[in-house]
Amino acid sequence: MGPGYLSSPLAFLVDTLFSLYIMAVMLRFLLQWSRADFYNPLSQFLVRVTQPLLQPLRRVIPGWGGIDFPAIVLMVVLQALALALLMMIAGVTPRIDYLLLRTPAELISLLLNVYLIAIVVRAILSWVNPSDYNPATTVLLGLTEPVIRPFRAIIPPIGGVDLSPLAAIIAIQILKMLIMPPLDRIAPALMM
Repeated sequence: MGPGYLSSPLAFLVDTLFSLYIMAVMLRFLLQWSRADFYNPLSQFLVRVTQPLLQPLRRVIPGWGGIDFPAIVLMVVLQALALALLMMIAGVTPRIDYLLLRTPAELISLLLNVYLIAIVVRAILSWVNPSDYNPATTVLLGLTEPVIRPFRAIIPPIGGVDLSPLAAIIAIQILKMLIMPPLDRIAPALMM
């Protein structure tokens, strides 16, 4: 067992814990932005989990125009910290220019993945259990409806089947293909 024996499990743990918390903050931000049901049990869970770190930021950074800037700042800080810790675990000295470019790229990737997964889960739930009330279903509807609505306006249901979630999934995949590769090519060059 060499010196790197503990680095992989430690990197996995740091990456997982930071990613889960950043995703919780992002979901809270997105649910606020989409005006989803605040009193839903899942919304309340996200509020309680993220409140300890957001509350001090809210005293310093105000929201504006319905945008929760403290949540955005928290996501950026946590993502940059996670990247810096992962670099140090790998034995690389973190560079500010790398972190400044890679942090938004990671957050954009997470945002697109959150919407992709949410739309897929929403579609599956609509096939499996279309009429029963479920807190997760109402949160998914509130989260994904702003993304699906423009596609629904263009693509009418065909034979009673709503193809707008499929169109939204295709659009998100195209966005990922257009946005992520340039950012992925630039950032590694800065690590050298």
